[in-house]
Amino acid sequence: MPIEKGEIFRVRDVFIDYPFEDVMFRWSHSEKRIFRKFYGAEESRDSVPHDNGLFNQALLGGEEITREQYYAGK
Repeated sequence: MPIEKGEIFRVRDVFIDYPFEDVMFRWSHSEKRIFRKFYGAEESRDSVPHDNGLFNQALLGGEEITREQYYAGK
């Protein structure tokens, strides 16, 4: 089921796992920025734009995960 960017992005951080591409994303509510973390790697220092193709694919085909799962990595 797709992850809607609407209300949840306005009120809290969101963590997304997209195993099809071995990547996770973190929406930082306070910074209003998106960060990417490929499996087995550190989180990117630079944020990705909201219209990033991989991020939008993750919204459509990924699943929301917990903060703990995101930081534990895969």
